[in-house]
Amino acid sequence: MKIALLGSIPKGDDIRTGWTDWKEEYKRAIRQALPNAQFVDGDAISDNAGPEMVVGHDLAMIKQADICVVDAQSKIGAGTAQEIVFAKHLRKPVVIVIPKDTHHRKTNAIFDGVTVKDWIHPFLNISSDYVAESPEDAARWIADFTANDETTQIKDFSIFEQAIEHYEGSKHALASHPDQE
Repeated sequence: MKIALLGSIPKGDDIRTGWTDWKEEYKRAIRQALPNAQFVDGDAISDNAGPEMVVGHDLAMIKQADICVVDAQSKIGAGTAQEIVFAKHLRKPVVIVIPKDTHHRKTNAIFDGVTVKDWIHPFLNISSDYVAESPEDAARWIADFTANDETTQIKDFSIFEQAIEHYEGSKHALASHPDQE
């Protein structure tokens, strides 16, 4: 089982000073559930290789992976977001770790006077096959998925088209908002 670890990586040597590598916690948790798991991540290539090499590396890594695990315990960046979309294009299982009351997940968030008990960023929620609260929770889902993968429905790129259709079929479509015409 090859697992791609997706998430924030420091951009520059100066920022790496004092940085704690989140990937080690994920590897420990997943190896407890799946001792033979192998890992690939974006830290295997340096940005000094150039944009095309970095993007090529990261997308090839996702292509090779059996499952993608995303660290969203803090705010994710543009690269991670695009990697998630690419994983859905390839119909790869995506597990996103978003603990409650962090940047991308809020308890009792209020929008226009309506309380959403467990708000998860809409793009991450739609793109994820499972939203985990911790690396250990993600590891449990991966172990269950591995044991029962033929019964688990994995989302693909069509989830985005389905979201558009859902929106366009609703009473909230852009055409009903005069200020957005």
